[in-house]
Amino acid sequence: MAEKGDAAMDCLDARAAALVPWMIDKGLRSSGRQDLLNTFCEKLVEMGVPLWRFHLAQRAFHPKFGGIGYNWTRSDGISHEHYERRETPREAWLRSPFYQMLEQGLERLQFDLTSNVPPQFPLLEELKARGATEYFALTLRFTDDDAPVDPNAPSEGVLTSWTTDNPEGFSAEDRALIQSLYPILGLALKSMSNRQMASDLLQTYLGRDPGQRVLSGEFQRGSSSEIDAVIGLFDLKGFTSLAGELPGPELIEMLNDYFGIAVAATQAHGGNILKFLGDGMLVMFNLGSIEKDSQAALAASAELCRNIGLRNQERLAQGLPITDWTLALHAGPILYGNIGAENRLDFTVIGPAVNQTARIAGMHRSVGQNLIFSSVVQRAISGDAHDMVSLGRYMLRGVSEPIELFTIYRPNGVISDLTPYMDEAAE
Repeated sequence: MAEKGDAAMDCLDARAAALVPWMIDKGLRSSGRQDLLNTFCEKLVEMGVPLWRFHLAQRAFHPKFGGIGYNWTRSDGISHEHYERRETPREAWLRSPFYQMLEQGLERLQFDLTSNVPPQFPLLEELKARGATEYFALTLRFTDDDAPVDPNAPSEGVLTSWTTDNPEGFSAEDRALIQSLYPILGLALKSMSNRQMASDLLQTYLGRDPGQRVLSGEFQRGSSSEIDAVIGLFDLKGFTSLAGELPGPELIEMLNDYFGIAVAATQAHGGNILKFLGDGMLVMFNLGSIEKDSQAALAASAELCRNIGLRNQERLAQGLPITDWTLALHAGPILYGNIGAENRLDFTVIGPAVNQTARIAGMHRSVGQNLIFSSVVQRAISGDAHDMVSLGRYMLRGVSEPIELFTIYRPNGVISDLTPYMDEAAE
């Protein structure tokens, strides 16, 4: 005759056996973490686990966010939030059970919320007030490094908490089931996280479109495609002289400030940042036709110059150094793909249109305008959304025929030179 404990273990094995293949399949397919966790929690409830709340925190490899958190409740389902990188940790983090677990190297922490709750954990008091009866937390590291963990800069892994509102708490079988499934859940999450991390880092360092292309398999040396696009060269004027005057941290802060504005305007109108070139950047608009590309490029240019003008006024009011900018636009066929050595490739653009954009960028001083673009871009613009003014025809070095250059006329002077601001900043 089977003992009661044996029957419980058989039930545990049956529940685990039903979930493990599904979890492995989800991990192999790298479907979204949010979908995995939401369905996982729902399946546990269907199997009789009295789960009321689930929370997971995981490190994020992202320049802006240090981590990501998922929160599931039986009534509201799944939600998530990103945790921004901070020099000073949040008070809520310092007073959380997760922080204590990392600080003390604990793999498991459990609290009976029907009795007195440790006062150092405000979260547990809140959960108890909402009807929770038991809370337990688990850690799982994705590395084999046994060195102590810095709670404010944890290594790869996940932290999870499991809360019930069942008057009797979790049963021993429920806890055993969760703990037996935890490594499989961690493996699925690690698989999905690696894919997301690769996507985030490639898009951050290569750009949105190049990053997606490389991740989808376009990484063979020499592979390229010919496309029609608008190419732009953005540059900060006078930055070389500022580099010799400003301390390094101030120089980097200033560079990031202006680049942040230029990148936001470019991406808001569908453009891609191909690369940063010191105090400049190479951008591309490839929306399906030269007409769409040109419209987007000029819309981005208008937004860029408006926002930089406003930011320069703010920087002056704050006593911060300012600088001016230039942007050259041209359109035509380009080769877009992988160029370089076998062990060091760059996903970039080459071709006569790129070279001509660089030649046009060299005309800013001669024509006295921040924004200049070629007649190819001008002809692709329909309607009167922009008041385009000819700057004349020029013979550019390395170009066999003269090319007409244009700018946008703005009555309020938004596109005009910022020399008055520069003079004021120098006084």
